[in-house]
Amino acid sequence: MKISYNWLKDYLDFTQTPNEIAEILTSTGLEVESVEKTETYRGGLAGVVVGHVLTKEKHPAADRLSLTTVDIGTGSPLHIVCGAPNVDAGQKVLVATVGCTLYPTEGEPLKIKKSKIRGEESEGMICAEDELGLGESHDGILILPTDTKIGLTAAEYFHITEDYLLEIGLTPNRSDAMSHIGVARDIKAWLNVHQNNKIKIKYPAVKQFSVISPKELCIEVQNTVACPQYCGAVIKGISVSESPDWLKTKLRSIGLKPINNVVDITNFVLHETGNPLHAFDLSKTGGHICVRDGKPAEKIYTLDGIERNNLEENLMICNASEPLCIAGVMGGLHSGITQNTKDIFLEAAFFNPSSVRKSARRHILNSDSSFRFERGVDQEQVIYARNRAIGLILEIAGGELKEVHEVISNPHERKSILLDFDYCRKICGVNYSSENIITILTELEYIILEKKDNSALVQIPAYRFDVTRPADLCEEILRIHGFNNVPLPEKLNTSITLSNKPDHDKLVNMIADLLSDSGYFEIMNNSLESSSFYNQTIKEVNDYLVRIQNPLSNELDVMRYSMIPGGLRNIEYNQNRQHADLRFYEFGKTYAKNQNNYVEKQTLSIYLSGRRREENWLHTDSVSTACSFYSAKSIAEKIIMRLGISTIQTHAVENNLLQDGLLLASGDKNLCQIGWIKTSVKNLYGIRNDVFYVEFAWDEVLKLISKTKIEFKSLPKTQFVRRDFSLLLDKVVRYEDIRNLAIGSEKKLLKEVNLFDVYEGKNLPDGKKSYAVSFIFQDNEKTLQDAQVDLMMQNIRTKLEIELKAELR
Repeated sequence: MKISYNWLKDYLDFTQTPNEIAEILTSTGLEVESVEKTETYRGGLAGVVVGHVLTKEKHPAADRLSLTTVDIGTGSPLHIVCGAPNVDAGQKVLVATVGCTLYPTEGEPLKIKKSKIRGEESEGMICAEDELGLGESHDGILILPTDTKIGLTAAEYFHITEDYLLEIGLTPNRSDAMSHIGVARDIKAWLNVHQNNKIKIKYPAVKQFSVISPKELCIEVQNTVACPQYCGAVIKGISVSESPDWLKTKLRSIGLKPINNVVDITNFVLHETGNPLHAFDLSKTGGHICVRDGKPAEKIYTLDGIERNNLEENLMICNASEPLCIAGVMGGLHSGITQNTKDIFLEAAFFNPSSVRKSARRHILNSDSSFRFERGVDQEQVIYARNRAIGLILEIAGGELKEVHEVISNPHERKSILLDFDYCRKICGVNYSSENIITILTELEYIILEKKDNSALVQIPAYRFDVTRPADLCEEILRIHGFNNVPLPEKLNTSITLSNKPDHDKLVNMIADLLSDSGYFEIMNNSLESSSFYNQTIKEVNDYLVRIQNPLSNELDVMRYSMIPGGLRNIEYNQNRQHADLRFYEFGKTYAKNQNNYVEKQTLSIYLSGRRREENWLHTDSVSTACSFYSAKSIAEKIIMRLGISTIQTHAVENNLLQDGLLLASGDKNLCQIGWIKTSVKNLYGIRNDVFYVEFAWDEVLKLISKTKIEFKSLPKTQFVRRDFSLLLDKVVRYEDIRNLAIGSEKKLLKEVNLFDVYEGKNLPDGKKSYAVSFIFQDNEKTLQDAQVDLMMQNIRTKLEIELKAELR
């Protein structure tokens, strides 16, 4: 939500700075995320001045260029090469001087430099409207009145003002703060309570327009549940044109682009009061407005130029034959205001939040109107907003008010809540006086219907949809009093709680610390994903995806089935910003559904890409410094070791996302998958480097850890004995097969098996490879004799020869 500091001052007299106002709003629950200095036009047209064209000559080397001399009041005329066809001597123009930066209507900022154009020196730029960011015209330079003062800055000429934009991160319940008057209400309450001020909100003076019997237009509301109040006005003979400067300045201050005077007025009133309005070209209504549900065969082109169908579940604003607008969401392309519009119908209504929310989600449409209607607007202020807009239209666009319509099926009924003051003190932790409570509520425009010694009957204003119980009133009191002003108790009481073993959070933090200490960065991605990823990679899981019924966008239409898409986006983002050496990890959940229920799995995912260490004088070989499959396997084994899991088996695994994957298991529990992302999957994100991936099934880890016992063993008193084998094997034999066979033959004294060399190629038979394997033997109680070791080695050799067809080299 964008709020203009200067605009706030139209409704409230205060002396606080923008940053002080930001602190006040944040303390009241309206968190200000940023305070940004702005100008009427970006950059404030700094360095642009009024100049007088003294001479104009044809450029000797270019037919379309002119050589000019321009006086900007410095005493020394500037030599400027100009390409505009309408430049001429005697004109008053705007000149961008050397060193200034222009912000065009479209395109990148342009810094003005002293240059040579086709061999002729140019000391500035005579500007067109679009080059200054003032409009879209590029037909020629902007020519000013002849009496304009030479040397006058563009900022002075256009009355450019400075402002501050406050970006408020609204919570969904605070629909009352979606306008400048709504925000001013909270500021007023805070200032009056904390500084004993007596300031009041200066509501704009609005003429009351009575209902005028309809002649030009008939209004029919069929769905009174979705539209309990529909009001409007017919104004004829208006002139659609550019808005006055003050109105354009207001809209630009919050980042809106002025369109025309009628549309700008509806946008202005929206951001002033929080009530959306819409203006129809009266000729498109055919003299009839019907508020009804859409029909199956109907369609509409909305203002964004997109055809929308499937309208049967939407509330629509229609004429006698076709839809004109999706109620509360977006108007139709062919029923809006154009330069040729002479007569309008101004709509002001209250639409049911649920109805608007469903329409917006169904068509994935988000607008300023739907943003407010979805959360609930002040139904009692609909007529005020309409009258405010009528007055501005008559003042700015002219015309004559012909009809005023009000169709109110279900008027708003204010709720009342009985607030017990002792309850308020207890829940807030502050010993408020009765007067404090009453003062704060009154400043927020709550009405005290009845007051007793220790309670009050409070009437809730229409602008607060979310206040429904005494606790909500306590929150109102607390946020104006200030959360930071709640005193801390001298003693804090807590109860001892039982926790499950192992402690999940403790375990996650332990492994997160291990990964962070190893140079990995934690990432956190959205649990919502795009189904397009799975359609392109693993179509067979489409039936298992958890789909969102009313997605916010096409990019967020399913719950994530895999952690991989989010991590690849992170890698893509960093790679595109020249950070290619990446190590990430993420704890998160994946989601799936089967015939009976939904499945939620906890997962740890790890990503490696680029180099595993920085280039330096000692390690210059890019191959030796690059991440590999074994880098991923190493970190996986490091985690398993830290978790205290000892017995691990490995199996090959294949899936649609990984190639040459490896599965680490303990007994019947599959703990971890390791592999690298397939090229076809990487290409979806434009990732160039290999990406190695580790995924722990965290739920299985927790189950295994719960049964793991920590044992202590003293350091051995004896020396170990090492023996090596050089084995000739078939290429299909894995080192894991050798290790498992060796350990199986001598479990007690064989402590370690290690592969320290692999050779394939010259001097070996086809289909063969050579493994050099070391074996570590140790008896913790006594020194091993050679005869014992020889016997164990002979047993291992025999099994290798029989089961793996190994030959000793």
